[in-house]
Amino acid sequence: MGFFDFVKDAGKKLFGDDDAPEASAEAIEKEVADLGLDGDVKVEVSGDTVRIAGAAPSQEAREKLILAAGNVLGISKVEEEITVESSEPEAKFHTVVKGDTLWKVAETVYGNGAKYQAIFEANKPMLSDPDKIYPGQVLRIPAL
Repeated sequence: MGFFDFVKDAGKKLFGDDDAPEASAEAIEKEVADLGLDGDVKVEVSGDTVRIAGAAPSQEAREKLILAAGNVLGISKVEEEITVESSEPEAKFHTVVKGDTLWKVAETVYGNGAKYQAIFEANKPMLSDPDKIYPGQVLRIPAL
């Protein structure tokens, strides 16, 4: 089981403050489906914590499922029990801070800002534009 922390006050708004946890779980499941992420998972929401259990075809798909659930306004933690069909190295996660760009993040983690495209590609479909990241957002940083 993995535990991942997110910034509760940052992320995509999927549900209102007065929604029941069941409605919140449905909203996250819809977001995952809308993003076209692969996986047979069940989502539960309890307060500001999301629990995801099930299976994903790859480590990359597992990590994207975690990010899609965690980068939601009002969510501060994701607990997951997702098995993967094919194992591969885990990516690192990076929380965006004010002033970050993908170039700057790539420069820090890879030593070369021009490799920002690898980070952008690793975060599709959650990112639609490399210039549209925000403080508090958590990104996948794949090994090169």
